[in-house]
Order: sequence, then structure tokens, then C-alpha cells
Amino acid sequence: MSKGVWIVAEQRDGALRKVSFELASAARKLADELGDEVGAVLLGAGVEGLAPELGKYGVDKVYVADDAVFAQYTTDAYAAAVAKVVKENDPAILLLAASVLGKDLSSRLVGKLATGMASDCVELKIEGGKLIAKRPMYAGKTFGEVSVSGSPQMAQLRPNVFPANENAKAGEVVKFDAGVSAADIKAKVAEVQQDTSGKVDLTEAEIIVSGGRGMKGPENYNIIEELADVLGATVGASRAAVDAGWRPQSDQVGQTGKVVSPNLYIACGISGAIQHLAGMSSSKYIVAVNKDPDAPIFAKADYGIVDDLFKIVPELTTAAKKIM
Repeated sequence: MSKGVWIVAEQRDGALRKVSFELASAARKLADELGDEVGAVLLGAGVEGLAPELGKYGVDKVYVADDAVFAQYTTDAYAAAVAKVVKENDPAILLLAASVLGKDLSSRLVGKLATGMASDCVELKIEGGKLIAKRPMYAGKTFGEVSVSGSPQMAQLRPNVFPANENAKAGEVVKFDAGVSAADIKAKVAEVQQDTSGKVDLTEAEIIVSGGRGMKGPENYNIIEELADVLGATVGASRAAVDAGWRPQSDQVGQTGKVVSPNLYIACGISGAIQHLAGMSSSKYIVAVNKDPDAPIFAKADYGIVDDLFKIVPELTTAAKKIM
């Protein structure tokens, strides 16, 4: 009989990503309801020492494959390793992040494990011993509840939605042989070009300041970059701004960009097309600055300012400097 609630932990450059602790906390809550234990799969090179950190957030056992072949993420290597250890231990539930890595990996795992998956989930619960996942549908216009009949029951969790709560458990290291060699990897990482700006990734940012078509050009983004610096925020952009070449694609928020859930989302000069709203509507607080009072963004905003962003944003920056 399948047993246990497992997660696939994410690490980058030898450090666990915040979403790993969110996954662990969500898994702990489910496991406590089921009277079960939490397992985590951790892959990488030189990562065994990270296991106690996962233990702090409720993980009982950390299944570690520490090998140079996992130094850089590749779909082939990671999917083969995770599928092998999951098949050998047969957990009832397997959770991954709805991150770039998690979406890629989980899609391959669904095939390897011959099961189903609920994607981009914002809420989980147990009913009748089964996992029920809540996820947005139809570009965020409604929510649906999804259950998986296969085993393990898989779900992707949207980053920055589930709280990371410390709940110390053993975090016992269980080493396993992944059975993966360099010869098994079809795609190789030739080069890694890292963002050296030091900014937090959009999907993990607590505060995001985004600019859209109303910014009128790339040269004007300095005003929201200054506000972002004061707030300790990350800068985002609408699809219109990215398509115009004003911002890199990595800054795009929306259905065809990154789905974000910060505590505070400040939309500057963004009308609020449905594709953009689908990517940020789960933000805890939304502030919109737009001179068009009929802009759709105001229907989603908690606070709206109908005025010229080139006047308002510098004033917000000045006010923020006084209190930060």
C-alpha cells in the first residue's frame, strides 16, 4: 500500500530554494492528517549537508543522490533518479514546485510513473484519504478541485502561496543509488549564464513592481527600478513591454510569462489584460497606477490610483524612503 507524502526539493548552487521549504511545510500538514511521514528527494553535487534544513520544516527522511552527474539540472538525469526512488518506495503523494524546473521535471515524471497530476495548485486538502488540489482554470477566471486516481497522486504547488512553517523533524539522510551516468544524459549543459544582478526571482519575490505599455519606453523604467530598490522588490513587466523589447522575457509576468504570488504587486501603466491578470491575480495585495479609470486592472486591485504614473511613482518612492 502506498505510504508517505514526498516532495522533490529544489536547490541552486548548493543552497535550497525557498519553495523547497514551502513544499516541505505543505507536505507536513498533509502527512499529519494522514498519520504519515514526509520524505524529500534531493539531487545535486555536494548537497547532502542540506538535509538538516529540510528537517527543520517537517521532513522525516531525505533521500539523497549526491553525484557530479546532478551538478547541473537536466531533465533526463533528474527524471530518471526521482522516478527510480519513487518506484522503490511507493509514496502516496508526490509534490513539486510549479517553478521552471518543477514544471519541466513533473511533466516527464507523470509519464515515467504512469500517473496524473494537478498543476499550479494554490490549496491542498485531504478528503476520504485522498488528495484534493485546488487550482485556477480558464486564465484564473475560476477555480477547480482536482483529484488524481493514479499513484502517486502528484501536484505542482505555486511558489509563494503556501507558508513555510518550521516544524522540526529528524531530516534523516537516506542515500540511494540513482543508477544514472553521464552516458545516460542526452542533453548536456554547455554553459550557464547567470544573472549577476542579485535580484530575487519573480516567482519567489515578496514584492514586485511591474511596468507595462504606459511606461512609454525602456528609458523610463528607471523610475520603477528606483521604487523597487527602496522596497527591496523585483521588477516585472507586462507582455506588451517585453514584446516591445523594453524588458527581457525573464521579467514577463502573465499566462505566457511567470505566474507570481507576492505579498505586494504594484502595477504601473498596465491595463490588465486577462493574460496578465492570470499571472498575478493571486498576489496578496495589488496596487494599480493607471490614468485610465476604466482599465481592467482596477477590478482586481485592492488599491487604485487614477493618475499619471510619472507623477505618482516618484511620489511613492519618496514616501517609501521615509519609512523604510
